[in-house]
Amino acid sequence: MPAVDELKRIVGEPHVLQGEQAKSYQVDWRGRYAGRALAVVRPGSTQEVAEVVRWCIAQRVPVVPQGGNTSLCGAATPDDTGTAIVLSLARMNRVRGIDTDNDTMVVEAGCVLQAAQQAAHAADRLFPLSLAAEGSCTVGGNLGTNAGGTQVLRYGNTRELVLGLEVVTAEGEIWHGLRGLRKDNTGYDLRDLYVGSEGTLGIITAATFKLYPLPVAQCTALLGLASVRDAVALLSLARKGFGASLTGFELIGGNCLHGVVKCYPQQRIPFDGPSAQLPWYALLELSDSESEEHARARFEAVVGEALEAGLASDAVIAESMAQSRALWHLRESIPLAEKAFGKGVKHDVSVPVSRMADFVETTNAALQAHFPGVEHIIFGHLGDGNLHYNVARGEAYTEQELLGMQDKIYAIVHDSVHRHGGSISAEHGVGQLKRDLLPLYKDPVELALMKRIKQALDPLGLMNPGKVLGK
Repeated sequence: MPAVDELKRIVGEPHVLQGEQAKSYQVDWRGRYAGRALAVVRPGSTQEVAEVVRWCIAQRVPVVPQGGNTSLCGAATPDDTGTAIVLSLARMNRVRGIDTDNDTMVVEAGCVLQAAQQAAHAADRLFPLSLAAEGSCTVGGNLGTNAGGTQVLRYGNTRELVLGLEVVTAEGEIWHGLRGLRKDNTGYDLRDLYVGSEGTLGIITAATFKLYPLPVAQCTALLGLASVRDAVALLSLARKGFGASLTGFELIGGNCLHGVVKCYPQQRIPFDGPSAQLPWYALLELSDSESEEHARARFEAVVGEALEAGLASDAVIAESMAQSRALWHLRESIPLAEKAFGKGVKHDVSVPVSRMADFVETTNAALQAHFPGVEHIIFGHLGDGNLHYNVARGEAYTEQELLGMQDKIYAIVHDSVHRHGGSISAEHGVGQLKRDLLPLYKDPVELALMKRIKQALDPLGLMNPGKVLGK
């Protein structure tokens, strides 16, 4: 093993962690992946990142970039050889600047997403990337996985919010690409190569993001539904009625909400009687740039039309920001409630919205045919065709029995996704979890091109080995 004394000189001795100090960096937050690192290195600047990478090249030491360590696919966890360093970007957490005339913000990779949102809000601007882990995930991880979240329907994934990047390449060079240009047609778009590459091509150290005006008003409602088909029809109605003002459309299985309330009794489903026992719910959000009155009138008209058409059985419209936050809190608590109830088989998939109902119906039926009694935990961003289609043990199986069925469950769900023209990873990335599945579902020419890009940009294979494309 190479000595790490030079790393201590580069970043400072307190920022090279080993032994007990390094433990929390070597296991993912779900506890699914655990490894060993030669050291955890915490640089404080882009120049220090570059120097660390050059040391790793000289010593042939692999580099595992890590942000908030909230990866859902094991993308930020080292293997168990103890030969790699974990490069934590947590110290690089500044908002370098906000340009309100250009509606841009330059943020370092270690900045917690919520801090970036708050900095934009303080400048009277909206940074629309929003997801359940925003209080702990960092923008570097969001960039590395091309994270989605709850407002993709209106603003797009992380990639669509990025104008420029600063990157330390696999050769230890710094690409100074933090241009805040919306038009730059001067060759290959390197930005799109690095965003979504999960640290396998280089290390993103900062990004220039788009900002937007703060909405004047927001309206939120939870609607009870009888089926996924009704949810798809409701989405079409909402798009027609709201246009670009529709910023959120979440589909939630009724059992998901009951699981949240069981786990967190302080929360409640805002319906009584039969409406509290419906199989599906939709959470809608409208952001309006005109006025509160205008937003409310548009919102009530569309919700009323949905009720009259029989697409929704009941509806609750938030009367205040506190009520709106409570509705969103229900949705965002689902992953935490899942974790509290034990291990499940989780899927992050996308399917064309027009085929979503068929996908859910046929996949549910296939799983019940093979494993009667498993529970379907289905929720996600119907507006952009992304579902978290998870499978729990229910009352029929033990946790160990479910995990023993895991590979077959993956195959059933992913084969169905493929048949319906979808993707086996919508917003969580590939990491280690889906690495070996790519050859089964990826076009072989596409996969070969990805491997050529990896070889060209990281010829030594030191950037996050074992992730996305394998070793």
